[in-house]
Amino acid sequence: MNEGEIRKYAKLMKELELTGLEIKAQDMEIRLERNMEPPAASTTTMEEAKTVDEGLHTVTSPMVGVFYQASREDTEPFVHVGDTIHKGDTLCIIEAMKLMNEVDAEVEGIVERVFAKNGETVGFGTQLFAIRRNNG
Repeated sequence: MNEGEIRKYAKLMKELELTGLEIKAQDMEIRLERNMEPPAASTTTMEEAKTVDEGLHTVTSPMVGVFYQASREDTEPFVHVGDTIHKGDTLCIIEAMKLMNEVDAEVEGIVERVFAKNGETVGFGTQLFAIRRNNG
C-alpha cells in the first residue's frame, strides 16, 4: 500500500466522519485513527426542529454522506421550494462511500423548505426537507 492509497482512505474517513479504519491487504494490516472534530455539516438543532410546525412532514437523512440536490452539477435540482411532489419522487441524493443513494418522498405535498445545502456533508437524521402534506 502506497502513500496515495493511505491518503485516499484518510480522505474517505474524514468525508464519512469515521474515527477509525482498519485495512487488511495481502500480508499488510493498517489501522488509521483520527480525532473527531465537530462536523462542518449543518445539522438542525432541537430548538430549530421545534420551530417546524406540526403540519409539516420532515425528511431526514438515512445515512452520513454528501447531500446533492441534482444528479449532476449541470442539471436542475430534483425539487425546489414550492414544488408539488408525490410519494416516491426523488428529492435528493446522498453520496456515501462513492455510492449514490436516492432519497424519495414518503408523502405527497408541497416542498416548504430545503434545510441542507448542495455539496455539504450531512449526518444520519439530519433534517433535509420540510413538506406540507396535501389535505385529504
